Amino acid sequence: MIDLQVSLILLALTAAAAVAYGVRLTRVGAAHDPRIDRAGTSVLLGKGVMEAAYWALQPVGRAAVWLGLTANGITLASLVLGLVGAFALAMGHFGVGAALTVVSALGDALDGIVARQTGTASDAGEVFDAAVDRYEEFFFLAALAYYFREEPLPLVLALLAVLGSFMVSYGTAKAEALQVEAPRGAMRRAERAVYLVSGVLFAPVAAAVAARLGLPAWVGWAPILATLALVGVVANVSGARRLAAIARAVAVRTGKPSNPEAPSLVAVTEVPHDALRSAAP
Repeated sequence: MIDLQVSLILLALTAAAAVAYGVRLTRVGAAHDPRIDRAGTSVLLGKGVMEAAYWALQPVGRAAVWLGLTANGITLASLVLGLVGAFALAMGHFGVGAALTVVSALGDALDGIVARQTGTASDAGEVFDAAVDRYEEFFFLAALAYYFREEPLPLVLALLAVLGSFMVSYGTAKAEALQVEAPRGAMRRAERAVYLVSGVLFAPVAAAVAARLGLPAWVGWAPILATLALVGVVANVSGARRLAAIARAVAVRTGKPSNPEAPSLVAVTEVPHDALRSAAP
């Protein structure tokens, strides 16, 4: 019951934030953020959703600065909350786990806001933030894998999502190391966080509906299974496509085909024999 209550409260708060941002849209317009413009969006997570989230976090960021909180402190707190949330998920408390994970994920954006407002943004802070992001996502997916450890299909989907997360992040890191531009892809960190948390958030609601209608218990898992499948499939396809694009970009830059047995990408123009003879000394 506590998980259902927490889920409903979190859904109500999300709806209230959406209504507030809708009012802002009608009166002032969209809340543009340069960071969102640089990061880009995808078909799975529109720009409006990201702008609304950053807009809602701005007052929280100012309050954090007023309280003297540091960006690294917020990042560390996010890691702790992510770990506690993962423990709740592993025990089957999806509502509580979703709430803790949401706060942890919002802390990922909040630390950047605080760093920029206080002028303390640094490369070291970005490294720490990126590392914490990876740990938090692993905690989340590992918790689901543990909970579904005796259910083959959900377990495979959770592991597939872990692999997709790894491959997308690896593609980004490889592109940066090789100094080439990688495609933005369709299942980056923000998309994965939104969809995975949504699946866990709606699980208690689905379970309550299934119990009331006398449906099988697995119906309560349906939101989680659907989002795990979506993340797992799309992230792995996106990761493979990004690596292929990186390989092509490197091949073009070096003038060598990515496949040694493939024909050269450089076009060869045939020159008439008469022209060759006339050009000879």
